[in-house]
Amino acid sequence: MRLNTALIDLTTGHIDIAPTPQRLMRALLGGRGMNMHYLRYHLRAAGDPRAVDPLGPDNPLIFGAGLLTGTIAPNAARFNVSAKSPESLGLGDANCGGFFAAAMRKAGFDRLIVLGRAERPVYLLLQEGAVSLCAAEGLWGTTAPAAQALLKAAHGPATVSAVIGPAGEHQVRMASVMTGLKNTAGRGGMGAVMGSKNLKAIAACGGKPLVTADPAALSAARKEQTRYLQQSKVVRVLGKLGTPFLYEVSNHLGAIRTRNSQDNHFADTLVAAEIEQYSDKMLACTSCVVHCRHRNTLGGEGPEYSTVGLLGANLGLAPAQQVIALNNLVNDLGLDASSVGTILAWAMELYQRGIIDDSLTGGPLEWGDYERIHALIGDIAFRRGFGAVLAESTQAKRLFPPEAADYLIAVKDLPQSDPHDVRYIKSFALGIAVASRGADHLRNRPTLDILNLPDEVRQEIFGVETSADPTAYEGKAGMVAWHDDIYAVADCLGVCKFVTHGFNSPNLLGYGHFAELIQAATGMALTADELRGVGRRVVDLERQINLELGRTRADDTLPKRYFDDPMPARVTRGHAIDRAKFQIMLDEYYAARGWTPDGRLPAKRLAELDELLEA
Repeated sequence: MRLNTALIDLTTGHIDIAPTPQRLMRALLGGRGMNMHYLRYHLRAAGDPRAVDPLGPDNPLIFGAGLLTGTIAPNAARFNVSAKSPESLGLGDANCGGFFAAAMRKAGFDRLIVLGRAERPVYLLLQEGAVSLCAAEGLWGTTAPAAQALLKAAHGPATVSAVIGPAGEHQVRMASVMTGLKNTAGRGGMGAVMGSKNLKAIAACGGKPLVTADPAALSAARKEQTRYLQQSKVVRVLGKLGTPFLYEVSNHLGAIRTRNSQDNHFADTLVAAEIEQYSDKMLACTSCVVHCRHRNTLGGEGPEYSTVGLLGANLGLAPAQQVIALNNLVNDLGLDASSVGTILAWAMELYQRGIIDDSLTGGPLEWGDYERIHALIGDIAFRRGFGAVLAESTQAKRLFPPEAADYLIAVKDLPQSDPHDVRYIKSFALGIAVASRGADHLRNRPTLDILNLPDEVRQEIFGVETSADPTAYEGKAGMVAWHDDIYAVADCLGVCKFVTHGFNSPNLLGYGHFAELIQAATGMALTADELRGVGRRVVDLERQINLELGRTRADDTLPKRYFDDPMPARVTRGHAIDRAKFQIMLDEYYAARGWTPDGRLPAKRLAELDELLEA
């Protein structure tokens, strides 16, 4: 299986297409890993990475499909979009499913590197191994679903596209890249980077199925691994209820971020059974065996657990129908629901405390005020009124009084993506603090920590001793590092976290399964240890990119509230993060990763990454 990388300069219109180097494929596989390599390369080529304007023409924008994406490997649908983040001003990377990445690969490409800025709105058309630059005047100004419909009308019903909505066009710092009605490359403002380049969409059409090394072996592996996955209770529940089933679990525990994490539990109106009343079908991505997505009766898809929590409980909004309507709205406009919910809640608490007032907001900001929330989301997307302030996301700190930063639930200036309050489960807290792109539950979410697994099972999984107590600080660093690596490998392959070993279950696909799929699909033979080495290499790359962007150990921290304010109710009552013990956890994490005490890569590891730049 041999595909191409396209380098597209929007300023000049020049397009260069070359085979993706085999040496890089073995070292980084594809997807997230390869994106990180090219991101580092092009940021360094622009000069000082810290000086690169995330919304300027020097910021590279990279679309990369996973190594297995587009094959019949289970749940291999995903791609990564990477750039310097206009939201966090650090490493930007968003992961997305759906059907676009498979279409991109069948059109002949596993990676697109977009440089420069077009003079007028454009879109890219991928077809039969060629890239065309097309005028997008008729698309500019449309919502994400409308843009995709217009591209299908223009290029045929088999056309699949990744687009921005009005939020991306207006360079809202939390704008997403959309494909389909719900599939969102949401984190870090990648849609704003597209908008800054006058790039409305990338459309892929036509193409033949990917040629794999051993189709019979791949088919047999898919069949056996599907049977194995369907024995998992988590997979079965996801196929019936989707991710909203997690809300009830977290709410019972007292771990739902509520009213900007002032509270930790909320109404039962947002449990899966209530969401289910507005679902008329469960949907799937390319090659998926789980089928976790809702098609809702309000004309969209979703919501996910994150959306239910962050556009519901976190805003004090209880009616399920209203939360689903907001879910559809942010998707249509091309906004990241996690960031929108976090930033709105932050503004609401600032208003509640008198830190900001009507002179800035243009009117009251009250918890649970659906009409105001709905209007503000539109204002954010079009940068109108107070919405223009909120469109700056975490960078709005510059526009608020200094004390406003104390109430922001973000890490490395990325709003927390998960509605889960991490003050109780200490490994979760460490995980979001050290995650490379910011407060993130998909880089290393150590969900196995809450399953009370026997000591011998934990030892077998993680290879190190870990505490069975989720509230303990000791013995968590090795567990978080283990999750770092396997989740990185899944992202490099384009495989969904919902079928990845360690994500909500110990009985999902691990390195052995991945190695079997890789050999059948590509002919590359990799051991489990070599695959974990890929994961380590990717995490090292991301660490080095952040260091080159000016991040330090001081950025591996948590929101002030998580240290200072104990959780108020239910099982988790009284829990907060102890600052001194957190620093010890951080020491242990750096040691587990083989980094220096200040979080830097040893010279030998850095030399290995620098050698890759020559590939």
